[in-house]
Amino acid sequence: MSRRRGELYRDPKRGKLAGVCAGLSDYFNMELWLVRIIFISAVLLLGGPFFIVAYIACWFILDVKPEALPHQGKTETVDTERPIEVKSKVWQAGEPPRRALHDLKEQFDRIDGRLQAMEKYVTSPEFTVSREINKL
Repeated sequence: MSRRRGELYRDPKRGKLAGVCAGLSDYFNMELWLVRIIFISAVLLLGGPFFIVAYIACWFILDVKPEALPHQGKTETVDTERPIEVKSKVWQAGEPPRRALHDLKEQFDRIDGRLQAMEKYVTSPEFTVSREINKL
């Protein structure tokens, strides 16, 4: 988890109302449900009007999260999947280790299937004939 903290954005795609809690969960690398529970608890127990006004202020002040951040450049791979982040603590964002291992196994199985299909084509007579025709 050597991910650097960037700017604070709101994420309306993952959010329920305006995406402020979703943006905070991304910024602090916490689970979204936990940030929502903390916010609701703060509204109910500490000072309702203050936190509600702060939420509305963040709604207007924070920019919407861009689709691709500048430091997250697109790679030139065929299979563009999100990187798997494994969480070491319950409140951190990411996947539990077993789920991450299962996802990695599925990715390697798909890659292995594609590699086998390419190898089957390259060793087939169809590839040889096609290569000879292209040489003409």
